[in-house]
Parts: sequence; C-alpha cells; structure tokens
Amino acid sequence: MNSVHIQDNFDAFTSFFLFHVDIIYSITTIEKKWTRFFQFFAKKQQNMPVYEYNALDQKGKSCKGLIDADNESSARSKLRAAGKYPVSLRESLNKGEKNRKQSFSNGLLFDRIKSDETYIFTRQLATLLGAGIPLINALASIIEQSSNPALKRVLAQVRDSVNEGSTLTNALARHPKLFSNIYINMVRSGEASGSLDIVLERLADFGEKQKALQGRLKAALIYPIFMAVIGTGILFFLISYIVPNITRVFTDMERVLPLPTRMLIFLSDALLNYWWLGVLLLLVFIFSIRLFLAQEKGRRIWDRIKLSLPVTGSVTRKIILARFASTLGSLLNSGVPLITSLQIVNSIVNSRPIGEVIEEAMEQIRKGKSMSHALESSVWFPPIFIQMIGVGEQSGQLEPMLEKVAQTYEREVETAILGMTSLIEPIMITAMGAAVGFVVLSILLPIFEMNQMI
Repeated sequence: MNSVHIQDNFDAFTSFFLFHVDIIYSITTIEKKWTRFFQFFAKKQQNMPVYEYNALDQKGKSCKGLIDADNESSARSKLRAAGKYPVSLRESLNKGEKNRKQSFSNGLLFDRIKSDETYIFTRQLATLLGAGIPLINALASIIEQSSNPALKRVLAQVRDSVNEGSTLTNALARHPKLFSNIYINMVRSGEASGSLDIVLERLADFGEKQKALQGRLKAALIYPIFMAVIGTGILFFLISYIVPNITRVFTDMERVLPLPTRMLIFLSDALLNYWWLGVLLLLVFIFSIRLFLAQEKGRRIWDRIKLSLPVTGSVTRKIILARFASTLGSLLNSGVPLITSLQIVNSIVNSRPIGEVIEEAMEQIRKGKSMSHALESSVWFPPIFIQMIGVGEQSGQLEPMLEKVAQTYEREVETAILGMTSLIEPIMITAMGAAVGFVVLSILLPIFEMNQMI
C-alpha cells in the first residue's frame, strides 16, 4: 500500500515531462470529479439518514451518540429496543447543509474523508482491540472522539451493522470509496484468523509510510511547479504584449530581419491572432487521445510505452514490482490464499502487460507449478526478483522474502524519484534562461544591424 501511493506521485512527475499526457489525465480527473458531483445528488436521497440522540439508559444515566434509521420514529424504536430512552433526537447535519458553498468545496471537489483520517481510525481501532476492548465499544469510543461529521456517520453505520450481527468486513465493504479492496480483504483475513488487531496495525503502518513519502514528494515538486507556472505566464505576457510593441519598429525597416527576429514576430502574431486555433487543435488532440486510451488496445499500448520509456520506464517497472511484492506479502501474511491474493494484486497493478502475466501465472499455479516458475518466463520480472521469490518458496518464508523485496524496490524507487525531482529545478532554470535569451537575442540583433548602418 506504501507503493500504491508512490505510483500516483510518480505518474504526476512523469506527466510533467510529457505535457500532453498531463493534460489528458487532468481532463480525466475533472471528469471524475463531475461524475462524483452528479452521483452525490442522484444518491443523496437514497442514503439512510443518521440521527444524533441524547438518551437515558436503564440505570437513568445520560448517554449520547449516533444511530442510522429510515426516519425519526424508526430511530426512536431502535433506541428503545437497545434499552435507551431518547430525550432528544435530531438528524445529523454536517456543516455543508448549513453552508452549501462550503459543502460543495469540501464534499465534492475534495475528499470529505481524507486518507490519513482513515488510517488514524485504523490505528485507534487496532490499539483499542489490542487492549481487549470489544469491537462495538471500540467503535463507539472512536465515534465520540472523531471531529469529522462525515467520518462519524460512516463509523456509526459500521457500528450499527456490526451490532446487528454483521461482520466488520461486510460493514466496511458497504463503503467502497473509503475502504479499498485490499483493506477489506486484509480485515476479512484478520477476522478469520483472530488477529484483527495485528492486521489493522499493519494497515495503519502502510498508511503512515505512504503519507510520509507523499509529503516528501509534494515538497520536492512544489517549487519547480511554481517556477514553471510563473515562468510560462511571464513568457506569454512578454511575447503577446511587450514584444509586439518593440518589434513594430523593425517591421518598418526595408532590410531583411535576422531569422531569430522573424521567428519571434511570427510567434507573437500567432499567439495574438490565432490563439483560438491552437486551443481548438489542442482540444481535438486531447479528444483523440482520450478515445484511443478508452479502448482496451489503446490502453495496452500506452501501458507498454510507460514500461519501455528510456528514463522513466525502469522506475515504473520497479514501482509495479514493489507494489506487487508488498501487497502480495501483506495479504499472504494476513492469511489470504495465494490465488485470491494474486487476483487482488492484479486489480491494483494498473498495467495491462503485467496484469496479463499475473493472470497466466495464476493458471499455472492452479496446475501445480510454483509462483517463481510461473513468473520466470516474463520479461517484466527481473531474474533477481524471481530468484528471491524462489528462495522464499523453498525455505517456507515467502511472506518475509516478499516484504524484503518490496522494501528494496521501494528504496530504489524513492531514491530515483527524489533524484529526478531534484533535477527539475536546474532544468527549469536552464529552459527559462534559454527562452529569455532567445527573446533578448531576437530584439538585439536588429538593433546591432541598425547601429552598423549609422
């Protein structure tokens, strides 16, 4: 899971160099946000409301909490059935219901429940279960401590589902946007093996490592991205508004202007008079690429290109291998069967060529072959990777070996990405210097020629 988040940040870095790909994925992200917008309002009336209550228990002691029900009458009936006598009851409204603009910005354009909040909840639940506190009581305690209304509602629904006899796995699976497939399967294995607190602790560790790496990568990318935006804006302003006023003097000259000057004038005129054509061509290009990537064949070609690029291809392969090893090791260590674990891994590698290799390997494993033998024919899995898996299988220590492999590749990936991000700043400075130098040279050359004529 640590590697899952590395992939997202590395894709962002790669798209920094592949400008058109960055635009494609930006448009795709906007489309997903608007899809979430319409899904939110389409399903809003279908969600069971959650009520905040103040009640008295059978001993007359005051208590409060959250409960989900179809309506207020049903909520009161549920409380009475639980031995609680409601004093006050009101539907739980988040701040967004009171301020729609704030709700729109917090609930639709951004995740209402952040990933780090999910892992904080996971850590708290693991700690409470490890201390011997029953699951229902542990969930109730976390609900009282949570300051996020959205997370409170979700956890209240999870607690009520568990209280009604559902397993924690099934209760969490009702919220797939918050709890991933890996999360659900590891919780399921923890419940089946009786080591739920250990599994939750491992999930929390993965989440914290992921968050720490994400923070380092963001810190490394903030300044270069800021420089790129500011520099591009300044150049656009110079070429579109300042340069035309200066070069207007040169156009009255009857002499042939130097090539750099002619190029600068052409670029300035194109930006002023034909910018709409550039925007139109860009939109057509984006639409064409999106249609191509929407097809299975196109997506497979793009995935293969990402794996084969000269500089970033090797890092992409290492990211996928680290993701493969860490996820598979965690699932096997949690008691998930090998075939089921490979199916889960196949759903998160996000690479068609490697996914096809995993599917073929599962077929061979079903026929009785070892995993190392099933993967050794693939060009995407290096010999050292296969050898370490083979040693783990022969020694009966496959899970620890996979974790060592994952740690090795994660360190290599982190070092490579941080090294590449450190190169962005000098590259940006060089590019900006070259662009400014071209503008200055294009303006000065005609001036030098005019001085020679005097």
